[in-house]
Amino acid sequence: MNLYNKIMLNFWLAVGVVLLVFVSYKSFTDGFNKWGYYYVFAGLALLMYFMRRIMLKRMEKHMKYLEEQENAENK
Repeated sequence: MNLYNKIMLNFWLAVGVVLLVFVSYKSFTDGFNKWGYYYVFAGLALLMYFMRRIMLKRMEKHMKYLEEQENAENK
């Protein structure tokens, strides 16, 4: 599960960066009025990256807490 989470974390970062670069390029070449609202998709992809990163850190802290609790019970 940890490998899956890290792959998806990097996936959302890559999608966000690629979309940001692509939409910026198209906005400068074809006009901001036509491509400007596509920044929402880049923003959503980057938001997914940051939310997954936050949740991954919370999950790791929680797993560590559960492990400490289990060790305390066994002693």
